[in-house]
Amino acid sequence: MTKQVKADIMLVLVTLCWGVSYYLTDLSLTSLEPFTLNAIRFLGAFLVAYLFTFPKLKTVNRTTLKYSFLVGIALTFVYIGSTFGVMYTSLSNSGFLCALTVVFTPILAFLFKKQIPDKKLAIVLFLCLVGIGLLTLNEQLKPALGDLFCILCALAYAVDLLITESAVQKEQVNAFQMGVFQLGFTGLFNLAMAFVCETPRLSGSGPIWGAVAFLAVFCTGLAFIVQTLAQQYTSASHVGVIFTLEPVFAGIVAFLFAGEVLTPRAYVGAALLISSLFVMEIDLKKWKGNRKVGVCEDEGGKAGREQL
Repeated sequence: MTKQVKADIMLVLVTLCWGVSYYLTDLSLTSLEPFTLNAIRFLGAFLVAYLFTFPKLKTVNRTTLKYSFLVGIALTFVYIGSTFGVMYTSLSNSGFLCALTVVFTPILAFLFKKQIPDKKLAIVLFLCLVGIGLLTLNEQLKPALGDLFCILCALAYAVDLLITESAVQKEQVNAFQMGVFQLGFTGLFNLAMAFVCETPRLSGSGPIWGAVAFLAVFCTGLAFIVQTLAQQYTSASHVGVIFTLEPVFAGIVAFLFAGEVLTPRAYVGAALLISSLFVMEIDLKKWKGNRKVGVCEDEGGKAGREQL
């Protein structure tokens, strides 16, 4: 098994954890308020990551901490969107809409970094527009409040990715250290918001704290570390396609554990959103080129065998 295959398998497991996280978040919110939950989740993830990777973190510099701070702000908005989204819309909608980061990222890159998007973006935007409409609009053509929060999540995560992209290009920034310290800053920001907007309290049964622990350790701490390590051995296109599985996993978990069933119209919208994500991420020209190379190699091998 090659390193790339192992990396892709690791990323699929990360994506599975994120798909499960919507259900676990919904379960945890029965006892904990949103900012309190996110504070526990991220501070717990930071402590786990810090304890297991301390030798790699003790040399952190000011520039890495600065970008960790900025990414932490973006991640705070990401989880405001996803957590409140889970509270006010269906788990399936949350998974599909939060995955729209794949579409928002090239749009923001064009607006703020003048990076010219791929020509297929127009097709993707059309599929997304129709898909979102079918998935979220009710008979009065109004989306649920939670749907808007989920779209905010996707938009904020696109900002997070652009900040991270700029940061890791700087020699002074250690990507791994930034990945860990951003968890700590995100936890602190949510803790501050918890004291301002809520009355933080630690309550809940065993299953609730089991869900919170899984969110902190597997869906946040280990997930971010594994993603950082895996991306050293696989391509960005592989990562993008693998992450489109997140809403699929979220929908399956919502159906199996929460008994959530969407309307036929919503399933059509979800299918269009998944299609748009794959269209956005798959490089057809490169795929066709690889097929041609494979055909040529096969023909060359056949000719060699005939000569023998």
